[in-house]
Amino acid sequence: MDFIPNPLIIPVGLVIGVLVAAPVGPVNVLCIQRAIERGFFGGLAAGIGAVLGDGTIALFAALGVGAISGAIEYHRTAIQVVGGLALIAFGIKLYLTVPPIEAEARIDPDQTSLRDFVWDIPQTYFLTITNPGAVLGLFAIFGGVSTFVEVHSTIDALTMVAAIMAGSLAWWIFLANLISRFRHLVDAPRLQLINKCAGAALMIFGAVLIGEMVLKGGSVPGH
Repeated sequence: MDFIPNPLIIPVGLVIGVLVAAPVGPVNVLCIQRAIERGFFGGLAAGIGAVLGDGTIALFAALGVGAISGAIEYHRTAIQVVGGLALIAFGIKLYLTVPPIEAEARIDPDQTSLRDFVWDIPQTYFLTITNPGAVLGLFAIFGGVSTFVEVHSTIDALTMVAAIMAGSLAWWIFLANLISRFRHLVDAPRLQLINKCAGAALMIFGAVLIGEMVLKGGSVPGH
């Protein structure tokens, strides 16, 4: 019976996956911009990176909440600074990018596939795993998930990770599909404005992460 997971884990994990993916943050901003500029598969590719990032964090949380969360907390300054610099770099690049609206307009969504935008997957994966909010949030969720459902065995923990990833993926499929349906209404000037707004938002997120560390004096736990 140890190989049969608690069936309540699946719906709870699905809900957690959606709740983790849905809040507006740097990854959401980038995925929305990708879906507007490149269509469904462009947005989905960016979302898959976030799903893999959430899954990686959840897996580490499932394997050992105490030791791993302690290490992450101890190195939070480095993680937060790296994540902040990455967001600022992505933001600057996006802000300065002139959208190839003429080329994109000629692309038939039925002629594109996930393979065409595969490079977006590692980008959003990196942004997700270096986002302290996502990391600490998932660890906190795993720490308190026993309130809703008991997670005892390894198979329970792995089932929870899979359910969280499935819930997150469902959200990104929904969001990418919704936005891609209206992308034809966006002309070149609007797309450039969206790029600038998205780029500025990413830079602000990054500056906030670094600014928080500066205000704290770059301290680490115990110092």
